[in-house]
Amino acid sequence: MGGDGDGFARCAQGHTHWGRFGASGLLPYHRGADGVVRVLLQQRAWWGIGGGTWGMFGGALHSHEDPVSGALRETAEECTLDPASVTVHGTRIEDHGGWNFVSVIGSVPETARVRPASRETSKAAWVELDEVTGKRLFEPFARSWPLLREGLKRLVLIVDAANVVGARADGWWKDRAGANARLRDDLAVLEKGVSGLPKESFPFDSYFPEVVLVVEGEARRVADEPANGVRVVAAPHSGDDRIVELVSEPDPDALRLVVTADRELRARCEAAGAHVAGPRWLLGCL
Repeated sequence: MGGDGDGFARCAQGHTHWGRFGASGLLPYHRGADGVVRVLLQQRAWWGIGGGTWGMFGGALHSHEDPVSGALRETAEECTLDPASVTVHGTRIEDHGGWNFVSVIGSVPETARVRPASRETSKAAWVELDEVTGKRLFEPFARSWPLLREGLKRLVLIVDAANVVGARADGWWKDRAGANARLRDDLAVLEKGVSGLPKESFPFDSYFPEVVLVVEGEARRVADEPANGVRVVAAPHSGDDRIVELVSEPDPDALRLVVTADRELRARCEAAGAHVAGPRWLLGCL
């Protein structure tokens, strides 16, 4: 379907790209009960750019459109995958200088059969990770694939409520439960995405995290209250112990980041394979 973004553009590197306002693509993945991860790929129609090669569904962005919306729209136009089934986890920007391509990564609950839905798509297929490079890949996708493969995870952001609340000068010492509730409500904004994480551990430019707030002591009652987009976990005893339990749970698709300034908890979490950021980073995201 046509849009105001259809057309060619030149970047600062002197290359010509499709998409007057940039472009984006979607890479859905699923881990089966057998533990094997498969990604959904498109074989491009023979008559188009990169005809016959395999890569992500996607295309030109409209002038009013964000990259995630554009990738989901383009995918729905080009194949029968239901975009509502995709949980978006992150984005990666390829900046060509005045023109960007954004890779959007998300998971789906099953590898439902997907068929072509436009003349731009020759085939659609769920491909095991180890078999991707065996296909004739669209050149830009081939360059991005090694990094994209490493990032097929969701970010689980686990917040040490007692420690973060203590870093806010909002009168928490007068009402600990109320301060924890305010933090819970403030964390809802993170559904719009977080950025600024170390590239060596977090390969994407932005993540849309699953947020877990761990509360303890008199603030435990906050876990019984309605929460908007934030999972609140009440620690029966030590909040630190409960956080370590959470980061130690087996989950090959989780990239865990704990927010705390407690040195002992940091060491325990890192020993369990989690990453750690301080409250200052989190408060800067709110």
